[in-house]
Amino acid sequence: MPSIRPAVAAAAVAALLAVTATACGPSDTSADNKPSPSATTSGTSGLKLPSSLPTSVEDLDKWRDALKKGGWKNWDKEQWLRDAADFINPIIKNLWDADRLRHADKTPAEDQDTSDVSSADSGTTDSQPAAVAAKQLSTPYHSASPATGKLLFDMPDGQAVCSATVVSDPAHPGKSNLVWTAGHCVHAGASGGWYRNIVFVPSFNDKGLTGSALKTATKEQLAPYGTWWAQKAGTSQQWIDGGGESSATSTAYPYDFAVLKVTNPDSGKSLEETVGASVPVWFNAPAADGINSLRADGYPAAAPFDGYGYQQYSCTADPVRLKLTSDSPTMNWLGCTMTAGASGGGWFARKPDGTTALVSNTSIGPADAHTWLAGPHLGSQAKSLFDKVRSS
Repeated sequence: MPSIRPAVAAAAVAALLAVTATACGPSDTSADNKPSPSATTSGTSGLKLPSSLPTSVEDLDKWRDALKKGGWKNWDKEQWLRDAADFINPIIKNLWDADRLRHADKTPAEDQDTSDVSSADSGTTDSQPAAVAAKQLSTPYHSASPATGKLLFDMPDGQAVCSATVVSDPAHPGKSNLVWTAGHCVHAGASGGWYRNIVFVPSFNDKGLTGSALKTATKEQLAPYGTWWAQKAGTSQQWIDGGGESSATSTAYPYDFAVLKVTNPDSGKSLEETVGASVPVWFNAPAADGINSLRADGYPAAAPFDGYGYQQYSCTADPVRLKLTSDSPTMNWLGCTMTAGASGGGWFARKPDGTTALVSNTSIGPADAHTWLAGPHLGSQAKSLFDKVRSS
């Protein structure tokens, strides 16, 4: 999680279209194709070619090779790979093998500067919550938190991890393909564009393997319910325009949420049918001071955890309010010792009817002390984003 404490010709075009059917394509650095003011959603069905196309067979081969490898070690040099504003995430079969799943060890914004939240709006912000020690969930994780999983993706400097949750789709009861996570887990914000090769792995390392058993684990053991590729993605325009700033006064963090529509070509069923669970999103839920208890689940990776996020943890505590600036929405603030890697993980509360719903996601936390987490309140803009992605 971010820390603000310091928390060519027609033939060439045809060839390009053929390449994108099996490989991963350009991402956005300007992150501005003038979407609606509150949200941006995009996907492979709305494929847009880069504005600067390859002008030779040599250029075309270079692009195709880079795409097939699934790597972008020369993001800065290959500018024409970064011109498209839309999220593009074609499936690369067998890219996420057991070795790649096991060794993803980056987290978004892990190197940004830090600062504390002492400048938060004291008129609305409550006293800092007491730290709550994260507890490792019992295995299999599918029984303890069946809708929770791990998000894996490529950043310019390597494979990265976050957490995410299967959420219910009102238009397709019992057959949802929707996943909720943090905006910073899919998009770099003001400093970059969409991440690549984004996959959701429900119940990652379901049996909680460790040591030698983990080192030799098969893909089926690490991803027992498969790898689900993000087909559509959306995050808030606030995050795209201002996300990633290393400041406690950033107005983007209260909008640090994202929705993915996923697919698995090896499965004839929906994500929800496959895992047997989803959680409804409770939009416009009461503010933190109106909720007695919240539970946050995720796969923390950064120290003092294992560095990779192999195990799933949870914190349950009474939330309080955190308002970073006087003109930004109030966030949910929870005492919890989970670290980066848990970003995007769901926060759950009980509704008046006794059912459990997702009310937030892990967004930020302190860089050093690891005593609390904060997540956005999901209001009308989050609901609008959700509706755009699920109906796209």
